[in-house]
Amino acid sequence: MPENIKSYWQNYIGGRWVDGVKGGRISVENPASGMPLAKIARAEREDVDKAVNAARDCVQARTLVDMRPSERGGLVTGIGRALADMGDEAAQVLCLENGKSISLARGEIEDAVRYFEYYGGLADKIEGRYIPLGANLVGYAAPVPYGVSAQIVPWNNPVEIAARSLSAALAAGNAVVIKSPELTPLILCLLAEACERAGAPEGAVNVICGYGEDAGAHLAAHPDVDQVVFTGSIETGKSVMRSTCERVVPCVLELGGKSAAIVYSDADLDQLVESVRWGIFPNAGQACNGMSRLIVHRSIHDEAVDRVADMAKGLSVGPGIEDCELTPVASAGQLDRVEGYCLAGTGEGATPVIGGKRLSDMAGHFMPATVFTGVESSMRIAREEIFGPVLAVTTFEEPEQAVSYANCTKYGLAAGVFSKDVDKALWTADRLEAGQVYVNDWYTGGVETPFGGMKESGLGREKGQEAINNYVQSKYVGIRSKSIFQRA
Repeated sequence: MPENIKSYWQNYIGGRWVDGVKGGRISVENPASGMPLAKIARAEREDVDKAVNAARDCVQARTLVDMRPSERGGLVTGIGRALADMGDEAAQVLCLENGKSISLARGEIEDAVRYFEYYGGLADKIEGRYIPLGANLVGYAAPVPYGVSAQIVPWNNPVEIAARSLSAALAAGNAVVIKSPELTPLILCLLAEACERAGAPEGAVNVICGYGEDAGAHLAAHPDVDQVVFTGSIETGKSVMRSTCERVVPCVLELGGKSAAIVYSDADLDQLVESVRWGIFPNAGQACNGMSRLIVHRSIHDEAVDRVADMAKGLSVGPGIEDCELTPVASAGQLDRVEGYCLAGTGEGATPVIGGKRLSDMAGHFMPATVFTGVESSMRIAREEIFGPVLAVTTFEEPEQAVSYANCTKYGLAAGVFSKDVDKALWTADRLEAGQVYVNDWYTGGVETPFGGMKESGLGREKGQEAINNYVQSKYVGIRSKSIFQRA
């Protein structure tokens, strides 16, 4: 075991590292080997109460709100710098507990740091407005934080997703409680350590690890939480939304996708193959906006599939710490889920060109790169999120048919278009029901660009300037006063 991976980790509440009230622990494993990696204190309902109370105390003391915005921005950017200083250690921890390649882990740490830089720089640019009301009346609308922001983070990109919500919430003056995922909680302990090193006030940032049905559900429904951010499955997202509706509390939901790329006959197949390489296979396909479907014009279908399959066959397979291209899925349960979808696809008549069954000769939770052809829009592998390295390929003849296929699911997170014809690409992008559309390259965008879904892929937008709107509400103040120039 690497010497920088402690055997036991604690929760971070009110500026202190603490065990769970009941003394429970959660085991964290290395998905590349299936062997135990570490244990972390288990947060239960009582621990959630302690974390929320600490955040509420911070809010009531006006610790963050009374800071000059530039000072608050300095705190946020300081967290990013502290996390960057942990770069190598943090990347190794993330790689070992999540399974992703060490290169991807390093990239995720860099992306997390970028969020703190971006929103730290935005903290002193959150502005209200003066409203003219006539003589002896002054009106203004001020953006004010909600208060306590509860943030429930998924296991696939835990530190990047936590960073994008935490940084914006703090920049706007909210105190935060993060519920880390039980599969990959260790990296968020390091994020809490970065907050501590940067001088975050007591209660401003709290990080707890517990099970979703226990700690997560209690946090989402907590009466002292003012706003909820959740990334995860549609089913759990709906449960979170029901909890917030009961208390009339706003929520931001990012609920996954079944993203399709439409490939026209004039597409650059070299660009397409590279986009598939980065769009579905890294992190074992465990990306909410991964390219899980290809809708390919019939005239180039065979060539496109052959080239994609050849690329996928050449991917190196193994532990992320060895920087392999195809790494394990996060858990035994996730492996069962992914393989189950593949077996269902075969049973419904789709053809696995490569892959389709787990790599049983390897330790850990490995699923090979899998490409299905002959996929109909009615099949489960075409309609449901698999969250694995599985690509479903469908053909089309007319553009309207391709758009119809792309829009046929309940998801609407991302979509793509591959064509050298800009007019055709724009026509298609305009008709795709997705929160972001990538043209001739997958994952075009960055911290500066809005991210979120249409349909059941979620509510609200993260990233970019408009994400700040998730963390502030408008307060109007109207004043009647005698003019100082008016005679008494």
